Amino acid sequence: PEGLSLWKSKSTFTSFHVFFLQMGWGDLGAFGEPSKETPNLDQMASEGMLFLDFYTANPLCSPSRAALLTGRLPVRNGFYTTNAHARNAYTPQDIVGGIPDSELLLPELLKKAGYINKIIGKWHLGHRPQFHPLKHGFDEWFGSPNCHFGPFDNRALPNIPVYRDWEMIGRYYEDFKIDLKTGEANLTQIYLQEALDFISKQQASQQPFFLYWAIDATHAPVYASKQFLGTSHRGLYGDAVREIDDSIGKILKHLQKLGIGENTFVFFTSDNGAALISAPKQGGSNGRFLCGKQTTFEGGMREPAIAWWPGHIPAGGVSHQLGNVMDLFTTSLSLAGLQPPGDRQIDGIDLLPAILQGKLIDRPIFYYRGNEMMAVRVGLYKAHYWTWSNSWEEYSKGIDFCPGQNVSGVTTHTQEEHTTLPLLFHLGRDPGENFAGGEYQRAMERISVVVQQHKATMVPGEPQLNVCDKAVMNWSPPGCEKLGKCLKPPKSDPKKCFWPH
Repeated sequence: PEGLSLWKSKSTFTSFHVFFLQMGWGDLGAFGEPSKETPNLDQMASEGMLFLDFYTANPLCSPSRAALLTGRLPVRNGFYTTNAHARNAYTPQDIVGGIPDSELLLPELLKKAGYINKIIGKWHLGHRPQFHPLKHGFDEWFGSPNCHFGPFDNRALPNIPVYRDWEMIGRYYEDFKIDLKTGEANLTQIYLQEALDFISKQQASQQPFFLYWAIDATHAPVYASKQFLGTSHRGLYGDAVREIDDSIGKILKHLQKLGIGENTFVFFTSDNGAALISAPKQGGSNGRFLCGKQTTFEGGMREPAIAWWPGHIPAGGVSHQLGNVMDLFTTSLSLAGLQPPGDRQIDGIDLLPAILQGKLIDRPIFYYRGNEMMAVRVGLYKAHYWTWSNSWEEYSKGIDFCPGQNVSGVTTHTQEEHTTLPLLFHLGRDPGENFAGGEYQRAMERISVVVQQHKATMVPGEPQLNVCDKAVMNWSPPGCEKLGKCLKPPKSDPKKCFWPH
């Protein structure tokens, strides 16, 4: 493409992925949020391109991050469980598994083109030493291996460590404060400064770089800095979104001030839909879409997405290209002049023709929940082969991923199989998945071929999320000796992980 040749004449390129937790499709003004409290992201959209049909690879954080960095479905890269059918699984403190050495991550490949790679924020691909991000292609890390759950008592459960590169520099709630009563924490400001400093350093050395900014302010317990508390019409969650928006604006302005805006490809998206279980006080909005995080309905897997590259992406563009976080792997390699690995199945596609030339690439979207393909989208049609929101047992405890939403036979509390007669929805006319039907036979003939081809070539990876053991928790991370923060682990007692969802 013409835009690609323009890129090749440049000396510096940044693939900058802002990859949020729990941020829904309906959380941005550019996507219709009525309070209009995201002016910087809205401006980013007006200067770049909105993707209205962009998806994550899994409705939960860890597997979707593994998919982004490998370009592969979680069922291929091992970020799933076989302990129970169609269960979502992630990487809590007691997980034994993590990203396998056999997987090739984006930063490992970008190194071949001379890139310096940094992750800021949550890694969530395993916290044991062999899974450390600096062993998988990143040169720098400031952040944590898990989310900011806690505070824990450091006896039954240790507080989550925060790392700078190879060693921890403290723990959440001890050295990095989060006030659970007010929601005050300055972590987003710390992460912002880390990003600005890294960009400045690489620009000064004329070094191409990849920055993965994976902050977690909108993940419950939600937090924001003091200057943003109480400033949103949407409560504490809105305060966190406003601070994130402000940070994005400062990062984009910094790129332009340094004169590398036109050499920088920036992509904003989310790892899953808004967690409606945390709503309304600490949950976001999935717009018109059904349900939220943990589900394979549109609200769980369709994400806000914006591409920004001044001088290359036409301003004010809107794309209906079916996209996926896995495409950021392939697209980034393409921008760096690299080919994706040829020895494995890559599920991500190169989005540059869609971004730079407005082309639409025919491709399906697969909706997985654990080891099961729950649904598939082909064109405007989505066929559900299984439906399940959450179990009656969990629902009776007040756990609801679809509050206020009930579609008979769809938002089920038992796993319902539809493989013989899939439920079909036309997402153009019915984005909320309320009315099954349409040109059934013609649509299903096309979808069935796609599904058959997909299943015929599916070779699942070794499941990484089956075994849990309290002995592998963050008791004594590297660097704990220097800080006097090493904790004594319990005796190893590995068990099958229990995944209720």
